[in-house]
Amino acid sequence: MPVTELFARRATLARSTRLLGNFRYEQADPDRFYGALAADTAAMVTDLWRAARRAEPAGHTVVDVGGGPGYFAAAFSRAGWHYVGVEPDPSEMHAAEHVRRGVPGAFVRASGMALPFADGSVDVCLSSNVAEHVARPWQLGEEMLRVTRPGGLAILSYTVWLGPFGGHELGLTHYLGGARAAARYARKHGHPPKNNYGSSLFAVSAADGLRWARGTGALVAAFPRYHPRWAWWLTDAPGVREFLVSNLVLVLRPSDPLN
Repeated sequence: MPVTELFARRATLARSTRLLGNFRYEQADPDRFYGALAADTAAMVTDLWRAARRAEPAGHTVVDVGGGPGYFAAAFSRAGWHYVGVEPDPSEMHAAEHVRRGVPGAFVRASGMALPFADGSVDVCLSSNVAEHVARPWQLGEEMLRVTRPGGLAILSYTVWLGPFGGHELGLTHYLGGARAAARYARKHGHPPKNNYGSSLFAVSAADGLRWARGTGALVAAFPRYHPRWAWWLTDAPGVREFLVSNLVLVLRPSDPLN
């Protein structure tokens, strides 16, 4: 069974519309926004796992690199996973204590660039919207592959720079150039953006991610995260994909010696 077969059935226009509609609540109602995003992500990862392994998530571990304050922990625990969140920023880790209260799983303060796990020790390693925030995104990807056991899944999802959401809170001004957009934001708001170009936000392209993933020999699927299934062909369209694939998912599977 292709690894995307189950998830593709859920990748409908209605889902895309619902998720994109929730983006307007990111600042005003983070519980609504991040709760919905986390639930959708847990469902996506579970679908990919079931298709790849023909197994349920119960008894299996997912390491979430950049897991944040706990929305993803709650969603993955409800889906049956043993969840381990990795977060380098203590303020981010404790930003929503009410979400983490009573949620099973573990939380580790560490960098995704040097994950504190043994080689081949976890079933799934996930990174959701982190790669565009680190200067060396493919080092992050290599670390994710290193800790994923043979036959498991490393799932790296990131925001493409030239897509409409590439600038994050900079809005569409990122098309003026990252440094210029950051300076414009600072002048308007009196402080630099949280996702500051060149320090906590970087121009990561779809082409670079696909090139790295194919070079590992472990890539089994690549698709636009928030698009309906009928628009997945955009991933294979050079140039166009940089603007229309707002978030690229790379699914990698280290070789299983039993297969």
